[in-house]
Order: sequence, then C-alpha cells, then structure tokens
Amino acid sequence: MSRLAVVGAGYVGLVTAACMAHLGHEVVALDVDKAKVELLQAGGVPIYEPGLAELIAGARERIDFTTDLNIAYAGAEFIFLCVDTPSTYSGDADLSRIWRALDRLPLDDAERILVTKSTVPVGTGAAVRIELAQRGFTHIHYASNPEFLREGTAIYDFMNADRVVVGSDEPGIAERVAALYRGVDAPMLTTDIASAEMIKYASNAFLATKISFINEIANVCEVTGADVTVVANGMGLDKRIGPHFLQAGIGYGGSCFPKDVSALKQIAGNSGYHFQLLNAVIEVNELQKRKVIGKLKHHLGQELRGMKIALLGLAFKPNTDDIRQASSIVLAERLMAEGARVEGYDPVAMENMQKLLPGFCCTASAASALEGADACVLVTEWQEFLNLDWAAAHGLMARPIVIDGRNALDGAALAALGFTYEGVGRKP
Repeated sequence: MSRLAVVGAGYVGLVTAACMAHLGHEVVALDVDKAKVELLQAGGVPIYEPGLAELIAGARERIDFTTDLNIAYAGAEFIFLCVDTPSTYSGDADLSRIWRALDRLPLDDAERILVTKSTVPVGTGAAVRIELAQRGFTHIHYASNPEFLREGTAIYDFMNADRVVVGSDEPGIAERVAALYRGVDAPMLTTDIASAEMIKYASNAFLATKISFINEIANVCEVTGADVTVVANGMGLDKRIGPHFLQAGIGYGGSCFPKDVSALKQIAGNSGYHFQLLNAVIEVNELQKRKVIGKLKHHLGQELRGMKIALLGLAFKPNTDDIRQASSIVLAERLMAEGARVEGYDPVAMENMQKLLPGFCCTASAASALEGADACVLVTEWQEFLNLDWAAAHGLMARPIVIDGRNALDGAALAALGFTYEGVGRKP
C-alpha cells in the first residue's frame, strides 16, 4: 500500500482521502482552514455527505488531517490536488489554488507523483509540467485523474465507479496511479493528460445538455398538451438514449455542471471556436428557473408583493448541504425582488443558505414554511417532502397551490386533496 497526501479537504478531497484510506492506503489530508482540520481531527465532518463520517471513523488509523505541509508530505509517494477551481467572471476556471499548491510543494528530491483530481481546463497539465521543469522538480511526475463523483452518492460512486480515468505523458506513471484503485471494480482507462482533462468536461457538458434538452421538450409539452414524464419514459426506452438525466425540472445547479459547461465554452472560445450548442444549454438552464416565477404569477396574479411563497428544499439536489448554483438562490432573490415574502426549509442546507443570503428567512420545519403560504415551490426533491402529510399541509396554507419544480410529487393525489398543482411539462 502507498502513502498519499490529499491537498484540499472539501467534498472531493474528503471523499478521496476517506475512500483511499478505506482501500488500505496511508492518507494525510492537508487544508489551510485550521478550524476545519481541528473538527476533522476531533471526529467531526464539515460537510454533509451520507456515509462519509462512518467511513472516516472506520479507517481512522490510516487517515490524518493537518495544516502542516511537512506532516502532509513526509513520505508521501502521491500528492492528490483536490482544490476548488471555481468560475471567474469571464467564465474561465480559476486555477489560483492549483498554482498556490505548486508553490507549496516539498523542496526535497524525493520521487513523487503529483495527481490532479480537480477539474481543470485542457492544457493545464501541460502548463504544470512546464512549471515543474522550470523549477527543477524533475523528480516530481504528473498525472491527471479526474473525479466523477455525485454529491449525495459520492462514496458509492468512488467505490463503484463507471470508470477510472488516469492521464499521463510519461511512461508507466498512469499505471502507477491506476494501481492505487486496486479494490475498485471499474474499467481503468489510461490515456494522455489532455484527453483525461477533456473527458471530464465533455462528460459533464453532455449530461447538462441532456437536462436542458428535456427541459425544452417539457416547455413544448406545456403548450401542446403532451406529458413530459411519458415522453421521457418513451425516449429512455431507446438504448441509444437511455433513461438517465431525462428528468424535467427547473434546471441543473451545483458545483460542477454550471462551472464546467461555462469553462468548456470558454476553452473553445479562447481557441477561436464558437461552441454554439453550449451557449443554448446555458441559456435554457437559466430561463428554466425563471419560468417558475411566471407560473406563480399565473396562479396568484402579476403582483406578488406581499405574497408568502414557501420554498421546499434549498440544496441543489437531495442528500447534500451544497447550495452552490442552486435553483433556490435564483428563485429566492427573484421573488424577494418582486416583493414577495419568501420562507424556505431544507433538512441540512439552511445554514449555508443564510450565510449566502443573510436576509433570507429559514424556518424550523416544512410545516412552518407552509403555514399561511399563498403557494409553495418544491425546489429539491428530498424524501421528507415526498413523504409530507400533504392533507395537513392543505390546511396550513392560505392558498393550496403547489409548483412542483422536480416533477417528484403525485399531482393527481394532490389535486384530489384540493390542491392546485402544476409540474414541469405535465398536464394540469
């Protein structure tokens, strides 16, 4: 087994560190946030990811957390970069944390393999290799090992991956990184660095395209009388298409799809190519969130000032506390700009929401959010909301109007209870 240093204790870094320790490797996770590291050392976990706390506890003798570079890199054969690469205002990926990590590499001459798990634009690996050579770090090899983890199911995705992709332009290096995954039953694809980097962007862009496409179909269904749930089911039976990512709703969000689609568009643009399809994917996704406002106005009138709107779900998807690029943010800000009183509830993401929008009102329960509401919007399909006592909810609301932004509720059952129900691309 090997010794690994994992740089960055965020969603990707913590899952990578925990799973690698579970596979039997010695792992030290390095982070600059002292409070986060102290929490991890005490047995806590700073993010909500099902099963992560238990996995770390089960491998505690093989995993440690530190802010000390010397402790992290001592004896490390592999250094995994798992730092954020958020979007800049231009839409490009912000690689400042990657370059900062390079500045903090150990100065000894021990042979190591630097592995980038962060999502980085095509060409980043080549630039890093040039930088390593200019600094005289000929003993540090480089590989690209993009992650394909879904928040909420990240541990399962790591241990039951569809594929493990490792790219390197040096003989034998990709194979050494791939060997770390022994125990993971998945196809291993070793390739060059540029192709590995592009695989991640192309995969996320294609999935985002499927989501925007089915949302466009849903919008056409609404004006033609077709039902998008039936249409999507019929499409998904075609093996060439498949059923995945054909769930119409109010658009994608999170830390990956928005920034990766934008970054790929910028990569193409910076190279002189106009990626027209991705422009449409982004535009559809933004408009899809705002269509909810139109649905509310259809039922409540054009003037939403003073109306109480309940948002059920704030995280960008169930089983995570991540609100990055969440639909709830756009809806909350747009509704508050209209003068509506907006109250929201989420099982785990309310603290993050209030940090981002200090003026946003979070409630202690779904019932509190629904009490006196003129309408509610299902934003995140948490199981708690699917199991909600909707008969009791009917009695709580001032007007029993439900906008189902995820097509996750039984519209007929709600209608039978007296609700006015409207989904996305579904018959009233």
